[in-house]
Amino acid sequence: MNAASAPAKRPALRPLDDALADLLGHAQPLTQTEWTSTFDADGRVLAQDLVSALQVPPHDNSSMDGYAVRTSEIADEGVALPVSQRVPAGAAPEPLAPGSAARIFTGAPIPPGADAVVMQEETEPAGEQIVRILRVPAPGQWIRRSGEDVARGAVVLPRGHRMSPAAMGLAAGIGMAKLLVARRPKVALFSTGDELVMPGEVPPERMKPGAIYNSNRFFLRALLQRLGCEVTDLGIVPDRRDATIDALRGASAGHDLILTSGGVSVGEEDHVKPAVEALGSLDLWQIAMKPGKPFAYGKVGATHFIGLPGNPVSSFVTFVLLVRPFLLKLQGATALEPGCVMLPAHFSLPRADKRREFLRVHRNASGGLDLFANQSSGVLTSAVWSDGLVDNPAGQTVAWGQPVRFISLAELVA
Repeated sequence: MNAASAPAKRPALRPLDDALADLLGHAQPLTQTEWTSTFDADGRVLAQDLVSALQVPPHDNSSMDGYAVRTSEIADEGVALPVSQRVPAGAAPEPLAPGSAARIFTGAPIPPGADAVVMQEETEPAGEQIVRILRVPAPGQWIRRSGEDVARGAVVLPRGHRMSPAAMGLAAGIGMAKLLVARRPKVALFSTGDELVMPGEVPPERMKPGAIYNSNRFFLRALLQRLGCEVTDLGIVPDRRDATIDALRGASAGHDLILTSGGVSVGEEDHVKPAVEALGSLDLWQIAMKPGKPFAYGKVGATHFIGLPGNPVSSFVTFVLLVRPFLLKLQGATALEPGCVMLPAHFSLPRADKRREFLRVHRNASGGLDLFANQSSGVLTSAVWSDGLVDNPAGQTVAWGQPVRFISLAELVA
């Protein structure tokens, strides 16, 4: 065989970290912002710092039901004091009269002059409107100080923070009824493949040989929506180059990203690559990861294009590890990569793979990780059964009990 007829040498597989860095380099944050109700801010990304105009709590207050006292007046256990006032939450107390105690409730302001709260379990009645203190209090006990949660002028949440239910409560706690956030990315989603059938269109018993139900469309749409995207679902595109070009051209109008699954390889029926190249540019990456080797990034006009592999687990894993941080960066988020913890493997992996593996695992009652028996890229039950991924480096075996890197799926799909 001469040099002219020799097959083209396959490009080397790209490390996942290099591919991710390259992908994020193309993701310039969207400049448009919008106001949203704090009630509706879950998952949205702040477009400005959230600065508190007040102290939280606004005043020293009691963290217990009990009695506000002066510690200088209680040298020994058993001191009896008259109760000079009652202070519920929301009240404005009078200064504490000398030689007295104030009945106080959780969250109520501390009366001026008082320097401790004695919980009611450490007191007993000693007559009408008289309380006996059964334990000598320490100065400052059971008092929450003004500003100990949030100080006036503090940046409570920084620009780029992705809102969570707790963050929504924090924003409300400083009086924010509306928040300035990045606008939602607009994503056009479609699948390719003549073998794909939508559930409900054909019953299982009438499926043609080779036909499969389109599972990817369902989880990709849900993952996009969980990331705050506005999704235009363009359905299934036939395996024809002209149909693929038409779908891409239409999707490029009014969208920030076109996301597809399937058809990003180089087979005769894989029309996505030449169709994207006909309208813009495309890089087809072979990533050194398992599952999920074939991955494509490009542009259709000014619109980003990402092509995911067709196998469902490959599509799922490449989305959470690559597309998710890309979309978060488009929204200006600062936390892009998932956290990981080291947990013991309650399985063994005697054969190392040349690629970096993401194994579907489940935490067990003993604090270790069980491995799903079938790690095939087509077995979607593994993604349902598992609650995380083990990030196993290329060329590495796993012995029983060995600490491994665990990434929680709850974080990846939040």
